[in-house]
Amino acid sequence: MYYTYIIRVEGGMLYTGIAKNLFTRMAEHAGRGKRCAKYTRSRPLVSLEALWSSEDRAMASRLEYALKTLTKKKKEALISDPRLLWKFLPQIEKEDYIHHPKACLALYLKEITLPFLP
Repeated sequence: MYYTYIIRVEGGMLYTGIAKNLFTRMAEHAGRGKRCAKYTRSRPLVSLEALWSSEDRAMASRLEYALKTLTKKKKEALISDPRLLWKFLPQIEKEDYIHHPKACLALYLKEITLPFLP
């Protein structure tokens, strides 16, 4: 199983990525070390805004690519109402993605203490 996620970073900007192990990937983003994405290395992680799982890397990558084509306004709308995924991205309509509405950054960073997490 692979995950496609949208995280919010300091300054309100959004970052979209994929991961096989979400615990490890969120820790990498939060730790801001060598394995962290360049984008999030200079912008502290604030929250996990949206999360979908898919069967394989190819599906996760297709969703990631499609999400990166959306404007910030559409991403914000999608975060508020994940059912808009099919409206905004009809090209992936036939894919089977599972949205995880209760995903929360603190859940994936249990062992890391970050000053900006509630």
